[in-house]
Amino acid sequence: MKNIATALVKAQKAFGPALKSSTNPHFKSRYADLAACVEAVIQGLNDNGIALIQKNYECKDGVMVETVFLHESGELIECGILHVPAAKLDPQGYGSALTYARRYSLMAACGIAPEDDDGNSASRRTEIKSEVNEHQMADLLAVMDEVTTMADLQKAYKTAYTASKGEQAWVTKVIAKKDAKKALLEGAK
Repeated sequence: MKNIATALVKAQKAFGPALKSSTNPHFKSRYADLAACVEAVIQGLNDNGIALIQKNYECKDGVMVETVFLHESGELIECGILHVPAAKLDPQGYGSALTYARRYSLMAACGIAPEDDDGNSASRRTEIKSEVNEHQMADLLAVMDEVTTMADLQKAYKTAYTASKGEQAWVTKVIAKKDAKKALLEGAK
């Protein structure tokens, strides 16, 4: 387990935040969806020779998922099975439970958590005023355009994300800029 343990420690250093980019209209809250959780960790894992696998197990009343890390050396870490009951025993109920289980299994296995916005919900105001410096954000987005390596893109992305202060409009712009630049850099390989 020496190879995978060393690689996983290195990978965790590269993990980003699981961005709360989706909205639950029923609870009027934001959450980090499965895609945001995978996005937060997949590059760090892959760059360190680790594949992410999520195994499903048969279950009559819901779903059971296990996150597994497989290192290029052949070593693997199984992170334990998570059971999530389905709210409804129909395809939609199972699908919802599966997505939920995969998301929480992954966050637990990687030691990540969604970005913290508890302070924001505790101090709700009737009028929300932006606290983001628009000029600084324009400069940070420009820096993302100019990077030439994936490592530099990740650093610029984290800086821009932090400066967005969790404001959805800015977070969306930062993610879009990162995705576009990532596609360009990967296409240049």
